[in-house]
Amino acid sequence: MPIISTAGLAHTFRTRGGPVDAVRGIDLTVRTGEILGFLGPNGAGKTTTLRMLTTLLAPTGGAATVAGCDLVGDPAGVRRRIGYVAQSGGVDLSVSVREELVTQGRLYRLSRAEAAGRADELAHDLDLTGVLDRPCAALSGGQRRRLDIALGLTHRPEVLFLDEPTTGLDPGSRADLWRLVRRLRDSYGTTVFLTTHYLDEADELSDRLVIVDKGAVVAEGTPAALKERYAGSAGASLQDTFLAVTGRGPAPADRAPTAV
Repeated sequence: MPIISTAGLAHTFRTRGGPVDAVRGIDLTVRTGEILGFLGPNGAGKTTTLRMLTTLLAPTGGAATVAGCDLVGDPAGVRRRIGYVAQSGGVDLSVSVREELVTQGRLYRLSRAEAAGRADELAHDLDLTGVLDRPCAALSGGQRRRLDIALGLTHRPEVLFLDEPTTGLDPGSRADLWRLVRRLRDSYGTTVFLTTHYLDEADELSDRLVIVDKGAVVAEGTPAALKERYAGSAGASLQDTFLAVTGRGPAPADRAPTAV
């Protein structure tokens, strides 16, 4: 059974200028333990879909289940089973890393001793032990992003939603985050739902890709399969593939196959 399943998931915004169909009917499945790359150009409905799946925005149409819970009927159940790391992060810069992790544990109703133990576990797993007593404001960009992810993992979620997790990071920190995401899947079986504008990142990390445009799914499959279908070769770039899928580049028939 998929850990995420949607059927006709939709959202229409009511504006003074009339209704805006941001998401027109998303059908997708995410398998347990996979890293799904969720891609789309600006305005494609990607962010609206993510906000619906994380219960931050109620759907206006369709249905979905996340980690066995109905998105509309049991949003609290969904929230108990998912972690969400927003693009902007949510770290309190005025406290230490340890305080931030312990507070998050307490918010998930762990006892103080349990929260302290979980903070130590997360710090070890995400290479934050050496900075546990450092103010969050003194962390590097990569350390702060690892802390964001640690906060999202406090309650051991079945699904982790990562929204543009490496925006603004240097190449070394990006590589560290990539290794962490793979380890979450390989060592803990965590399902990762990843949105990113970095196509090399999506290509490197994703077991499968879903590409949306104009509020609907326009392509899905493994990176290699999509490259073969839309760019003529499994060795083509994902950027060329993305441009062809979204109609912003040459159609497959107009493109010479790329040598492997």
